[in-house]
Parts: sequence; structure tokens; C-alpha cells
Amino acid sequence: MAKKKFVVGCFKDEDILFPAVKKVRVAGYKIHDVYTPFPLHGLDHAMGLRETSLHTAGFIYGITGTTTAISCISWILTKDWPLNFGGKPHFSLPAWIPIIFELTVLFSAVGMVITFCYLCQMAPFLKKHVFHPRSTDDTFVMVIECTTKTNVEDLKGFLASAGANEINVQEAEPGWWLGTYDKEQQLIKETAVSVA
Repeated sequence: MAKKKFVVGCFKDEDILFPAVKKVRVAGYKIHDVYTPFPLHGLDHAMGLRETSLHTAGFIYGITGTTTAISCISWILTKDWPLNFGGKPHFSLPAWIPIIFELTVLFSAVGMVITFCYLCQMAPFLKKHVFHPRSTDDTFVMVIECTTKTNVEDLKGFLASAGANEINVQEAEPGWWLGTYDKEQQLIKETAVSVA
């Protein structure tokens, strides 16, 4: 994917960030993302994000696990390898409930974790651009994607009036790519040593 231009505004406090997010949305700018050092209740609503469908995916995975358990156990114990357990019927649903429950939970949990990692583009081998190194420490970072109609200087002034204490323009890959941060950091260290 091609690199895009972003205007990055940093805020000291969430009390300044929330009104700024609302102002940016009302002004019609496209918010790429907001990075915070800790979860902020209501930020997704302020950004205009829709409710997650992860719970629906979990339900579907759970039903898949239930169906898999019932169909496999019933096929094994009634058709493929029927055994006589003290005269009990071959199709004994109450005895299967613990296995059905466990497979439902397993499918749901594993499926939701994989779906969450896919939607958030998280994996040990995936790499994304870091817009500000202190976004996980003490800085609230709002990243606004520039379009062909965006006037960067006006946007920088708008963010300054909204309370941003640090504003910069970056060109970055908006998606993810394969790679690791340790190789890039090693390259930066080697370049710094060779320059010095």
C-alpha cells in the first residue's frame, strides 16, 4: 500500500482530548485513530465508531462448537463405535452435556481471539507505524488522515485551537506489513553508530 499523509496532534489530558475529537468530527476531518495510554470510556462513541460485532461472532463460534460436539459425539457413539455403558441408550444427551459445553466455550474463545487479532491487525509478526512513541506512556494522540481537499496548515491551526500541545505531519503506511521492530531498531542503532 502507498504511504499517506497524516496530521498528528498530541494532547496532555483526556479532558482536552474529548472536546477536540468532537470538534474535529464536526469540522468534517477524517480521524484515522486515537491512541491513548489507557482505555477511555466513551471515546469510541465520541469518534463515531459503531458497536463491535465481536459478541455476534462469539455466538456464531459457540453455536458452531455446539453443533460440532453434538454431531461428532452422536455419530461416534451411535454409528461408528457404539458401546454399551451399563445398559444406557447409545444416544444419551445428558451424559454429553459437559463435553458439549466445553467445546462450545473452546470454539467461542479461540474464535473470538483470532477474530479480535484480525480486526485489530495484531500478531507477533505484524508491524504498524507508531505515530508517537509516548502514546502508551502519558500522551493522548489523535491522528487525522489528510485527503486531497485537506489544507494541512489550516488543520494544524485547528488542532492548536482545540488544545493540542504538539502537532506534526507524517507520511506513513496506514495498514500493516510483515516485519519486526527489533530489526528496524538494530538498523537505526547501526546507522547511528556509523554516523557518529
